[in-house]
Amino acid sequence: MTATTPTSNRATATPGGTPALVVVAHGSRDPRALSTVRALLDRVRTLRPALPVHLGHIELNEPLLPDTLTALGDREAVLVPLLLGRGYHVKRDIPDMAAASPGRTRLAAPLGPHPLLVDALHARLTEAGWPAHPAPDHAVVLASAGSRDPESRADTSRTAALLAARLGVPVVPAYASAATPTVPEAVRTLRARGHRHVAVASSFTAPGRFATQCAAQAPWITSAPLGTHPSMAHLLLHRYDRALGADGGENAPKGGAGCFDMRLRRGARPATTEPALAR
Repeated sequence: MTATTPTSNRATATPGGTPALVVVAHGSRDPRALSTVRALLDRVRTLRPALPVHLGHIELNEPLLPDTLTALGDREAVLVPLLLGRGYHVKRDIPDMAAASPGRTRLAAPLGPHPLLVDALHARLTEAGWPAHPAPDHAVVLASAGSRDPESRADTSRTAALLAARLGVPVVPAYASAATPTVPEAVRTLRARGHRHVAVASSFTAPGRFATQCAAQAPWITSAPLGTHPSMAHLLLHRYDRALGADGGENAPKGGAGCFDMRLRRGARPATTEPALAR
């Protein structure tokens, strides 16, 4: 692998040119998901026109990540998961695909937890009708896809805590699959504590089955998926910059340090735990 030296928060120069940003989306059978992700990438390109930005999916949609990496050849690329926490896809699927590719790749952190992610969650709740000054009986359920990986659940809990600090009300994480509590269970818990107005914050990057399911279970307002919110584009660039050792300050005006960037070689696999993860 060719070593890189940070030169600016715009990009890091390498012999193969500016490292490409490859946004790694999960993929969905819902056609709205693909159109949303493409629109988000257009926002990223607008923020940084000189940066090569590509899309690769883990499954269900084209282009698949291996095809995107093959098309890039030996050009260096930074893979930024369009995922909101650690889990099997971040720890195994994406590294395995990267290791099998011909190019030099680095894996950035997933998007959460991070203050910019909380910016987007807060904005979507406000758009849905969340009051500027919530009453003591207000609360939020943070709905996410779910994972059996304890680190994934820890990341969701961390995001919930950051959102609670932002809103000044309790925020309980809930899951559409693979983990508990479910959204209805979290709602019942909050109502048992005296919270009559319980909103659901959709912690999903794009429309899809889980987002639709959780929205249908909301007893009051529910926010839209994060989608093309400007903070999401800034956060993608921030993760890219962090992976290259740049500070990313221009693209993450409210964000702090936070990634577990990995430099991957063919046949290499990152550690499955990151005890010193900086969020």
